[in-house]
Amino acid sequence: MHINKTFAALAIASIFMVGCKNETKVSQPEATVVEAPKEKKPIEAANLQTANMAIEGMTCAMGCAKTIEKKLAESEGVEKATVDFDKKLATISFDKTVQNPETLTKIIEGVADGKTYKVVNTKS
Repeated sequence: MHINKTFAALAIASIFMVGCKNETKVSQPEATVVEAPKEKKPIEAANLQTANMAIEGMTCAMGCAKTIEKKLAESEGVEKATVDFDKKLATISFDKTVQNPETLTKIIEGVADGKTYKVVNTKS
């Protein structure tokens, strides 16, 4: 009886081993082209200007503040942008020959649906 159980177990195990040889190939995803971020040219110290802008309409740090910060940082002529959700304040270092507070205000107010964020005070 013990030999029959052993033989049956070996037979079942060998069936599974033989049956598992049918391998399915996983297709590799096609290579996607990723554009390298544009390299920003350094801003001359004489042209560097900083503006602080109070922003109304932000409701969260990740969705609002980080989105505005990213949009500003990607803009031509902006060296650095930080948006503090708690203080409702954006601090932007930019090239004054490329950007100005008015265009930066338009960038901020144009994020999302264009009606959510409002720049209420600018200090350069």
